[in-house]
This record gives sequence, C-alpha cells and structure tokens, in this order.
Amino acid sequence: MKKKLLGYYDYTVILTYCGMLISFHGLLRVISQHYWDAAFCLMLAGVCDMFDGAVASTKDRNESEKRFGIQIDSLSDLISFGVLPAVFVYMISGKNTLVGRISSLFVLCALIRLAYFNVLEEERQRQTTESRKSYLGVPVTTIAVFLPLVYLLYDHRLCKSILCFPILLFAMGIGYLLPIEIKKPGVIGKIGILILGIFEALGMILFMGWDAI
Repeated sequence: MKKKLLGYYDYTVILTYCGMLISFHGLLRVISQHYWDAAFCLMLAGVCDMFDGAVASTKDRNESEKRFGIQIDSLSDLISFGVLPAVFVYMISGKNTLVGRISSLFVLCALIRLAYFNVLEEERQRQTTESRKSYLGVPVTTIAVFLPLVYLLYDHRLCKSILCFPILLFAMGIGYLLPIEIKKPGVIGKIGILILGIFEALGMILFMGWDAI
C-alpha cells in the first residue's frame, strides 16, 4: 500500500486550513498586543468559515472525507472562534484573573457547542443528503462579527468600559449552549454579514488610520 501523509489535502479543506492558520497568526498578534491586526485576522477567519462548506459541497466526497471535514472544521473553529477571542479579551483586559476565568469558560462553551454539533451533524448526514437548514444554538462564528465591532466601539470611545469585552464573551458563551434554533443564513444573509464586515474594516481605516490594519 502506498504511504502518504495523514489527513486530506484536496481543495475542499483549503479554506478550513487557511482559516486556522490566519487565526493562529491572530493569536501571535494578540500576544504582541496588536489588537487591530488580531481583530482583522478573526474577521478573515470568519470569511473562510463562511464559504468552506459551500466549497466542500462541490465535490463528491466519500464517507471518510465527509467525517473528516466535519471534525477538521470544528477543530479549526475552536481555535478561530474560541481560543483567539478568549485570549484577545484576556490580554486587552490587562490579564485580569477574573476575565481570564470568564475567557476559559467561553472556550469551554465553544468546545461543548462544537463537539455537540459534530454529533448532530454526523447523525443528520446518515439520515439525509439535504443541506443543513438551521443551527441549534448560536454559531461560534458569530463572535467574528461582534468582537471586532465591540473593539471598534471601544477604541473610538463609544464603549468606554473594558467590561464590555468579558460581558460579550459571557453572553456569547451562554448563546452557544442555549437550545435555540437559528436559521442558516442564505446568500442574502451571507452578503449582509460581509457588508457588515466591510463596514467594520472601513471603520478601522476611517477612525484609526491605515496603520490600524
């Protein structure tokens, strides 16, 4: 049997891999306290995650490839939309101990949400070949929209308290675990999210200057 590297490396997982690498770079920027760079990386990771499923659906994958896609997507999401936002909030809050605990609980909520999603998704794919119509619980990618927005408001002094960051994580963490059904965004919804992201990027430029990004 011909030996090869473990994993899958076709075009269906490229965006997932790119999103994870971008997020890890964002973590390095957070550690260096370059918060705008980190927020921009978080937004880019969100864009990658938004379209990776659509790309994967263009290829006729076998069962192992589908299961790998589910697992690798959630593992990447944990880094991008769990660890990166948590470290971001911990660092920007001056490494406050209480904020650190809130951040760790946020990562735990994201972990539980993603693991449970994997279980449900594998069961769903065994029962039907139709595309997913809704999510159970707030998708973890939502933080890629709200955290940069809160930071923009904070850095422009529209949100004056540093407490807005741990409060955001606390609220999002609860949202990840609540059994509420949320309709999966279609083309119009994705366009709306992209437009919001563009406005956030423009806000970085207009309010903070080109050096902000």
